[in-house]
Amino acid sequence: MNFETYPFEKLNQLLEPVTPNSDYSALSLTIGEPQFETPAFIQNALKDASDLLNKYPKTAGEAELREGMLTYNKERFGLTLTDAQIIPTFGTREVLFNFPQFLLHDIKDPVMVFPNPFYQIYEGAAKASNAEVLYLDLNESNDFQPAVDEEALAKADLVILNSPNNPTASVMPLEALKRWVELALKHDFVLLNDECYADLYLGEPLPSLLNASIEAGNENFKNVLVINSVSKRSSAPGLRSGFIAGDAEILKDYMVYRTYVGCASPLPLQHAAAVAWADQEHVAGFREKYRKNFEVAKEVLGVEAPEATFYIWLKVGDEIAFTTKLYQEYNLKVIPGSFLGREGEGKGYVRLALVYEEEKTREALERIQHCLDSESV
Repeated sequence: MNFETYPFEKLNQLLEPVTPNSDYSALSLTIGEPQFETPAFIQNALKDASDLLNKYPKTAGEAELREGMLTYNKERFGLTLTDAQIIPTFGTREVLFNFPQFLLHDIKDPVMVFPNPFYQIYEGAAKASNAEVLYLDLNESNDFQPAVDEEALAKADLVILNSPNNPTASVMPLEALKRWVELALKHDFVLLNDECYADLYLGEPLPSLLNASIEAGNENFKNVLVINSVSKRSSAPGLRSGFIAGDAEILKDYMVYRTYVGCASPLPLQHAAAVAWADQEHVAGFREKYRKNFEVAKEVLGVEAPEATFYIWLKVGDEIAFTTKLYQEYNLKVIPGSFLGREGEGKGYVRLALVYEEEKTREALERIQHCLDSESV
């Protein structure tokens, strides 16, 4: 398989010949990895379950973990899901890669649709599935919202949405999500929303695509699925705990497929993830940290906070030249938007991940503003 070079490897190749300014300490706003300490109650749950390492985990997940995930969906979204409507996964990266292969395997000339720019696993899954890709371009002209092209969607087998969005930080309103559910039923494609940033809202809580499905009268979630993870919400990416939820008919066969994949989560991780999913209070503390970081961003860069995520999609002009100059003169790494998009989308932007404490975030953003100022002189 001929996979595209991963964005972070592209960045390494771009900056390899560049010597950064040693007057500054090295900083990076490239990876969407929260740098806050995982809450103590989650860490303690992991430690308390270390004696379970001598046991094989079930592919379907332990009852404790499933209960934590069901509690989360009930308390966060008001969703009363059944066991048949949810499957624990080893984070969301693996499910985003292998679910399309499962779903599209028996379809001749499959077609996948997803946003552009995008999380590169979507593209990797399409390549592994031998699927044709149709892009939902996100740019200023459409306010970074995926436009509907029904002629193209009539060919679709799998549509992946990503709201709240990485990298643009855009959020789809409930009415738009309902419209996509209606399209999935009308054209009989599977609709999956990547909701890993749904809990990092800065104002009112955001709905799930499953909420939109119910609002659209599709209470059994036919053709509709979501994925989510504790990585961002709980500052616990190392737990590798996610889930896929929705259409029970699809999930029944996907569960059989997963028994062959061998990606069951170790029992101590499941135990810790269960308490993380079931608790909503600790997430509010992380939202407050991101809210303060965006306040700093408005003060330093003059940018408005998004509705959700910890990203800034910053317009800079020549994103390659800017990224190189920022590293060379200010020892700060960011991701060029063109590394995250195709067919010209993402050009002129860089993605900033505000994943540090406020003081370090301010330092990084001030370096960016100095770089922008020096370019405008």
